[in-house]
Amino acid sequence: MFKNVIVRKPSKNMVEGITSAPELGKPDYKLALKQHEDYINALKSCGVEVTKLEEDDRYPDSCFVEDVAVLTRKCAIITNPGALSRKGEEKEIIETIKKFYKEDKIEYIKGSATLEGGDVMMVGDHFYVGLSDRTNKEGINQFISILKKYGLTGSAVEMKEFLHLKTGVAYLENNNMLVSGEFVDHPDFKKYNKIVIDEEDQYSANSIWVNDKVLVPKGYEKTKKAIENAGYEVIVVDTSEYRKLDGGLSCLSLRF
Repeated sequence: MFKNVIVRKPSKNMVEGITSAPELGKPDYKLALKQHEDYINALKSCGVEVTKLEEDDRYPDSCFVEDVAVLTRKCAIITNPGALSRKGEEKEIIETIKKFYKEDKIEYIKGSATLEGGDVMMVGDHFYVGLSDRTNKEGINQFISILKKYGLTGSAVEMKEFLHLKTGVAYLENNNMLVSGEFVDHPDFKKYNKIVIDEEDQYSANSIWVNDKVLVPKGYEKTKKAIENAGYEVIVVDTSEYRKLDGGLSCLSLRF
């Protein structure tokens, strides 16, 4: 169960954030702020304490706090983003992390190694890590070495289609997993009960489990029903403005 969540208010510069889908247009900042507040309220309804950080105009993508840290039950790992425009973002989260973890339990991805939290999926005490354009082999190796130090385990996941691992797969606890695209038949996930997301609904694969409830993006009724049929209470949250920046529900928070 999660007790805490960290979010960061979107900067007005988010309209200049990274995107692979310029055809969706630039985000509407006022609408993005409203959606962010709705997201926070949805999280609070799951029984967590939310720490809301101020916007950081230097980093257009800084509302996507998931990428700059991985928070486990035994340690915090500060990442090293693979996107050049996000370098330095990870340093801005450290003081907040120190409020929740002792300094000797805060670890760092260093040097030429890159790792973004969107590539890390926690399944109990095991962490799957996607080898992506944003997370390299050295980053994965450093990450797994840190996990071992704390009695946790990790493994690399080969992937080709998605920006991040969690763009296409989400663990919903109780051995249930949302899968889409290349992850539907991926050998690393064969032991899980799979809820398969259709290609046209792939964006909804980035849903998040929070204390037995599941947040699902607005507009994906088939996904919502499938998750409800698996026994979960679903909370629908509109993330249309974040989709324009390749962002989804998991990207907007650190849950621990």
